[in-house]
Amino acid sequence: MRIVILLLLVSGGVFAQTAQKEINDQVWKPFIKGFTEGDTEMFMSVHSKDLVRSPRDSKEVLNWEGYNNQTKAGNERRAGDKVKLNIELHFTERINNSNQAIDVGVYKTTWKSADGKSGAGYGRFHVVLRKEDGIWKILVDTDSDENNTIGEAQFLSAKPME
Repeated sequence: MRIVILLLLVSGGVFAQTAQKEINDQVWKPFIKGFTEGDTEMFMSVHSKDLVRSPRDSKEVLNWEGYNNQTKAGNERRAGDKVKLNIELHFTERINNSNQAIDVGVYKTTWKSADGKSGAGYGRFHVVLRKEDGIWKILVDTDSDENNTIGEAQFLSAKPME
């Protein structure tokens, strides 16, 4: 009996790691690349067409089309202003089964303008993902700086993506 329980625990851990690797490869790596490169198509490709997006600090709720339009306009502005952006994700919680997942963590965005000015911003994200036709997609995405209480300390205390 102990062997069966041990095998179940080990196989569950392996499954979780496999799903997280799939999510990293199918969602987070292209998300980061699309964000950093200002590539709206790549960035939006990791989001479900059923997306619910809420940047909670601005009290908005967007669907896929609204978020796509907002992202495209932001990327065009950024390109025109020659602003470089980067994003890093660290995780505090990752839960999944075979076709659903929840990722919670802290992001750090850094920017540098054409005149050399730079800065950083932080926020906590909560993301619900699901598999659609065998591919992981972001279904729900919310984030907030929680009244400017999220910063470098919270970012560093969370776990980097493996």
